[in-house]
Amino acid sequence: MEYETLSVTLDQHVATISLNRPDKANAMNLPMWHEIRKAFQWADETPQVRAVVLQGEGKLFTSGIDLQMMMELGGAIRNDCDGRTREGLRRTILDLQDCLSSLERCRKPVLAAIHGGCIGGGIDLITCADMRYCSSDAWFSVKEVDIGMTADVGTLQRLPRLIGEGMARELAYTARKVDAAEAREIRLVNRVYDTPEALRAGVRELAASIAAKSPLAIRGTKEMITYARDHSVADGLNYIATWNAGLLLSNDLQEAMTANMAKRAPGFAD
Repeated sequence: MEYETLSVTLDQHVATISLNRPDKANAMNLPMWHEIRKAFQWADETPQVRAVVLQGEGKLFTSGIDLQMMMELGGAIRNDCDGRTREGLRRTILDLQDCLSSLERCRKPVLAAIHGGCIGGGIDLITCADMRYCSSDAWFSVKEVDIGMTADVGTLQRLPRLIGEGMARELAYTARKVDAAEAREIRLVNRVYDTPEALRAGVRELAASIAAKSPLAIRGTKEMITYARDHSVADGLNYIATWNAGLLLSNDLQEAMTANMAKRAPGFAD
């Protein structure tokens, strides 16, 4: 598929989705929001994709939402009826939320590789990923309060579950910068790499190791962890029992067991 704001490749079962507006600091304009959803729908629907790496081109991962898009928003939703204008704004916000939630809906694990700045809407984006990694030059800022708004596309809902409510409140209230070392300390990222080049190589290696596993088992594992985040333990246990009652007895299970006994690497269908 053709993309205006992204670069999308597939190599040996690992898709790489790159924010590709380096001359605009990867600012998230409206086409980018929609193309993110399109790209992750493609990753979800393409059997050959087993893991996804999300990264940014240029000096920054992303500077966040494109301010030109913000300024044009009023004209796009304006209506003679104030109620309809406000309904239009609500529908726009819900649509932007849905664009980023496509990362969670994608059945394949998403690994975010972050270098340089990750600002505002970038936090909304990376908190939708399964795992986050960064280079030592990375920094993060929940920037929305500095432009007079409340973050509304996922940060305030997902970030507290990743780093705890107290720290999430601090970052959201102050908009202060968090460097790579602190991001690792508060568990926003899993690991810090010395350079952007080491980051890309390391995350690619992790994605490849995931892609070598049973695709069916990986998809089920993502489903269960995401479900458990938003449900009780009892609900999660019931769901996995039902899930495995339907999917456990698969060709992947047989191949993994056979390969283990034969002391060889398993090979799985897409």
